Amino acid sequence: MADKADDAFRTIGEMAGEIGVKPHILRYWEEQFPMLRPLKRAGGRRHYRPEDAALLRHIRVLLQDRGFTVKGARRFLENGSGEAVEEAARQDSAQTAKSPAQAGRAFDVLRSVRDRLAAALEGA
Repeated sequence: MADKADDAFRTIGEMAGEIGVKPHILRYWEEQFPMLRPLKRAGGRRHYRPEDAALLRHIRVLLQDRGFTVKGARRFLENGSGEAVEEAARQDSAQTAKSPAQAGRAFDVLRSVRDRLAAALEGA
């Protein structure tokens, strides 16, 4: 299968293969995460936009890499915490490309965001 452009729409099979889960898991996540709404074409075929793909990658990281429960990940994203992490990650990528010194500062910002988010989750 040829690689698609970053801004291309992806089918459920392509998206599942890209993030390493089965298609039925993506359908379940659509039920559990109301902010995840892929386009549905004729016959109910799903097409994931680039922003859907980014959200799915983030959900996978929260659930599989960081050990969140579905409920915890949903709450995390609904409270806007996910947006803060995404923005910090984008800034980190941009700064890493510029210079290693800037990347170190970006890492400190990310660590600070992580610590604030952990403290907020503990208080919830």
